[in-house]
Amino acid sequence: MNLTEVDQTDQCLRFSCPERSVSTVYVFLYVSAAAVVLLTVCGNLLIIISVCHFKQLHTPTNMLILSLAVSDFLVGVLVMPAALIWMIESCWIFSAVYCLCNILFSYLLTATSTFNVALIAVDRYFALSNPFLYTKIVSVNTMCIVVLCYWFVLMFYSLALQYFNGHFTQPVMCPGHCFLDSDEVWFLVDFLFTFVLPCAVIVILYVLVFVIARKHATAIRDLHIQTRTSKNMTDSMKSERKAAKVLGILVSVFLGCLFPYFVSTLLGNFIEIEMGSFQKLLMMFYLNSTINPVIYALFYPWFRRCVKLILTFKIFNTDSSLMNVL
Repeated sequence: MNLTEVDQTDQCLRFSCPERSVSTVYVFLYVSAAAVVLLTVCGNLLIIISVCHFKQLHTPTNMLILSLAVSDFLVGVLVMPAALIWMIESCWIFSAVYCLCNILFSYLLTATSTFNVALIAVDRYFALSNPFLYTKIVSVNTMCIVVLCYWFVLMFYSLALQYFNGHFTQPVMCPGHCFLDSDEVWFLVDFLFTFVLPCAVIVILYVLVFVIARKHATAIRDLHIQTRTSKNMTDSMKSERKAAKVLGILVSVFLGCLFPYFVSTLLGNFIEIEMGSFQKLLMMFYLNSTINPVIYALFYPWFRRCVKLILTFKIFNTDSSLMNVL
């Protein structure tokens, strides 16, 4: 047994699950956790049903929004419940096998969410910078193929990351604990691939998107003043600006939830961070999956119309998929 293994053994011996007594605060925490999970699952399920059911929403960009909603939905189903229970109990009360599965799903789904947002940035930049080429090349089927490809790539990457870190063969876990140490080289690779690369793409492309959108808005406004452009063009300009604003809010919230977790992960290799603090930052990242449907509900009229049709069961009517929701 080497020194590292001795240190890990000592840490495990010192670790013990605190005893909990049922109290009002304890019950409130579980009710709040259940509400968060329910909001995450139901909110993203409404987005999935809306985009899948209504043909008017079958656009390349909405396929990326659908992919983001699917990853957020799976976070709510597979990751958040156990993570919330772990945070409330201050102890991992499930098996080591379930811990490994939870970590694997967490890696996969958080990476997928990050790349979804990065691809939305790429999609918007391509659509604004080369609208004619975008219309010619990018179709719903093409975008579906792209989405499926990067889901499979990220799935194999997550499996390879766990395998080469020895998590499948010799996982080292303390009882009541659910955290696996990563090799320094693989940590750096993962940090660059799942954080630095997509975040750089998101920030750079969204700056360019807003620059291009502003130029377009100025050009159309000048054209409107000179030639009294039709109301349809003015409405289209306002719609594009609003769409850019909503996507900007979506990206800003995402980065706000993402940065604290990855910064703490990076610093955790140099300084000791309390598990409770780490859990809170990780949960903040997961909560982005809860916030996204709220953003859609607040800023996308089509989503509110779809929710109304779904909750009133009008989607079961004949030809309901052809309804106008835009």
